[in-house]
Amino acid sequence: MSLTSPRVWITRAEPGAARTAARLRDMGFEPIVAPLLAIKHLTPPVPDLASFAALAFTSINGVVAFAALSPGRDLPVFAVGDATAQVAHDAGFADVRSAAGDLHALAHLIAGAVANADVLVPQAETPAGDFTAALAAAGARNVSIQSLTVYRAIETSAEAPALFDAVLIHSPRAGKALAKLGHDALAHAVLACISPAAAAPLVALGLTPVVAKSPDETSLLTILNAALGKRDPAV
Repeated sequence: MSLTSPRVWITRAEPGAARTAARLRDMGFEPIVAPLLAIKHLTPPVPDLASFAALAFTSINGVVAFAALSPGRDLPVFAVGDATAQVAHDAGFADVRSAAGDLHALAHLIAGAVANADVLVPQAETPAGDFTAALAAAGARNVSIQSLTVYRAIETSAEAPALFDAVLIHSPRAGKALAKLGHDALAHAVLACISPAAAAPLVALGLTPVVAKSPDETSLLTILNAALGKRDPAV
């Protein structure tokens, strides 16, 4: 009998799945890339950017899709997290600030920097949360949000791997897709979720996911590593 590396199923869409796989290999895990979601970029008309004080991005996919639609790079950018901020920098935006958190952290960042102005939010067809409500809760002063739907996440026909020790869940949509497999198909594995919202569909099945302390991939991989360290090695 020989010991093998823990097998970790990556459910997120490409191209992010490949980046996650590389990080898992560096950690000594065996990544299994079988995305439950695929990203489709949309082509809505882009409004006059001169009407806005800033752009707000709630995901890497939003940055990539918007950058393909518009050459404009002059507006300040507020990004939900450091990875999203880095992608915005790479896309040519010069003034980028990261909330280093979730939607509520992003709302607080904007509320502290913008007042009496409009902010354009390129985002998913089905947003993960209510940004307008988050801004109101953050005490934003007359900040108006205009959303621009630039991509949609589509469930794939990918099947569960034959063998896996853990699953990474990067979004609420992925959590919902994974939950369709049912309790018994997942009960043996570590279910590592990036946020409570991503974990909720699995909790509803009676499962007990582990949840990252902050909604970013570094925290997600940290909690995965800790959870797998408490289990017997794969054989």
